[in-house]
Amino acid sequence: METIIDSTARIDRGDTAEVSASVGYQAFWLLRFAFVVAPIMAGADKFLHLLVNWDQYLPGFVNNMLGGHGHEFMLVVGVIEIVAGIGVLLRPKFFAYVVAAWLVAIIINLLMIPGYFDVALRDLGLAIAALALARLSQKYA
Repeated sequence: METIIDSTARIDRGDTAEVSASVGYQAFWLLRFAFVVAPIMAGADKFLHLLVNWDQYLPGFVNNMLGGHGHEFMLVVGVIEIVAGIGVLLRPKFFAYVVAAWLVAIIINLLMIPGYFDVALRDLGLAIAALALARLSQKYA
């Protein structure tokens, strides 16, 4: 039986073992895990407020446009995030792009609030990682 020398080497157990040993496949699963857990946790926390008061991330003028119902809007956001996380679990080829687009929308929102530019920058990194997951999903999902 041959041993794995690198991610392209063949082994006797067939392509399944080769794929699962590849660094690309491992990266796919790391990113998939992250984009299942993080959106579900963030979405659930919109209801629990254990991590942070999420309402602070909504610009005041948006809250005013919503007739003062910004908190209720954030609850809807939480539901959308939970659905997106479950979507990445079930159909990463599609939902990784949804998560990336959602993160871009969050970045735009954060750029309208002074003092949250660092969070917007972190979300840019997450959006790029979601796009990497979407690309990896084309091969491994």
